[in-house]
Amino acid sequence: MADQATGVKGLRAALSTLDGPPRFLLLSSFLIPLGSFMVLPFMSVFLHERLGMGLGTVGVVLAVASLVQFSGGIVGGALADRIGLRRTMLGALIIRTAGFVGLLLALRRPSLAVVALVLTCCGAALYLPANKAYLVHGVDEMRRPAFLSVGNAALNAGMAVGPLVAGPFVLSSPGWLFVAVTALFVLVTAGHARLPDAKGEREPGPEAGGRGLLAGLSVLPFAANALAFYLYFHFQHFLAVYAVERASSAFYSLVLLLCFALVIVVQPLASALIGRMPYATALTVGFTSLAAGLAVLAGGTRPALLAGGALITLGDIVLFLKNDLEALRRSPRSDAVVFGQQRLAAGLGACASGVLGGQLYDLTAHAGGTGWFWLLAAAQCLLLPPLLAALRARKADHPHPHADHDEGALTPHDTDGRVPGR
Repeated sequence: MADQATGVKGLRAALSTLDGPPRFLLLSSFLIPLGSFMVLPFMSVFLHERLGMGLGTVGVVLAVASLVQFSGGIVGGALADRIGLRRTMLGALIIRTAGFVGLLLALRRPSLAVVALVLTCCGAALYLPANKAYLVHGVDEMRRPAFLSVGNAALNAGMAVGPLVAGPFVLSSPGWLFVAVTALFVLVTAGHARLPDAKGEREPGPEAGGRGLLAGLSVLPFAANALAFYLYFHFQHFLAVYAVERASSAFYSLVLLLCFALVIVVQPLASALIGRMPYATALTVGFTSLAAGLAVLAGGTRPALLAGGALITLGDIVLFLKNDLEALRRSPRSDAVVFGQQRLAAGLGACASGVLGGQLYDLTAHAGGTGWFWLLAAAQCLLLPPLLAALRARKADHPHPHADHDEGALTPHDTDGRVPGR
């Protein structure tokens, strides 16, 4: 109870310093996924049943869209470095709004649907790194965990509420749904147009984009983020088919709501603790929790689905936040570029999970025991992270003369041969 009270007090103290623009960004961090998730989770149904696309084609379209939305973040970070945070967010929202207009037009011209979907994903890729960078711009290292965690909580709240609001209308009245989402994005875009430039942000110019997209890469947090997303997306991609077979679609929705609720409530309260936690400890706690959750899912019962989802979510709460914080601390690049690089890692991990995990799930399904899929995924959570330890050890054997070691963490060389640091 004392730790919880301390977490609440620290969170309130950190957020009390928020002024108008960051508060608006936090509201936007709820409204944007709210609007997006009123549409995007139902795109497979919309494309297949409403527009008549084959399921094979639908799968390819969604795979490409997901890769663009995640991995395109590295372009968004570089763009923000060149033209500024506010301009990047504004341009991204204009692109995303155009995508939802395209989905509305696709009701009469289905050929526009794929282009419209890709536009919305491009807008998301460009927006998120600049949004996170604006939110933590000028914020000291002690308060960054609180700011990032509350932003993540707002994001997850929007993702949870969106499908609940739109579910009854996506097939019966998609036109009105697309109009409502488009109107919401127009209002949010107008609000971003009134934002000031980030205080103290250096004047952007062509030289800001002169360095490579991966220059200054924080190698260990990048690799850890890719691995965390690879393992987590076994749950994200394949729980639906597994849970619906053993329970129901309604119970699957309940599991997702539990996961969203945990992120919304627990991550902000635990943010200070995660921020102080040594990096090696955070990796151990996070991957162990993922392993435990995936192993529990193999039970296949309703309690196992709930408990497994909770353990997996607690693991990703630690890993996703700590990897971002560690990447920010180690890299000499701008915050937006760092967030973009971490989004690239997330995209690579999620894509690998879809490809390799899909083959593994199919193999276990044909063998008559999909429970083994979760056990094999859990085994990977225990066997693959030691590769990160080997990376740390290899770097430690060849330290830079100015390397800055902290408890449980190693500061690696960046890709330009310099030592990143803040």
